[in-house]
Amino acid sequence: MKIQILSTGCPRCKRLAENAEAAALAAGKDVSIEKVTNIKDIMAFGVITTPALVIDGEVKAAGKVPGVDEIEAMLG
Repeated sequence: MKIQILSTGCPRCKRLAENAEAAALAAGKDVSIEKVTNIKDIMAFGVITTPALVIDGEVKAAGKVPGVDEIEAMLG
């Protein structure tokens, strides 16, 4: 499973990355987490506002910071 954090490096973006890591650990999932910071790469996902959370190529959240429990539910 691949998680991508689309971010510009803001504090909310960092919090999303921390929440995603905590959710993956809590769910016991084998995931790789990648931070995408290039604006062109972010826009390729159709995302206009960051931070954004992408799981296996699908944008799950944009412009907000889902909590650990929310992300864990997204991971299945």
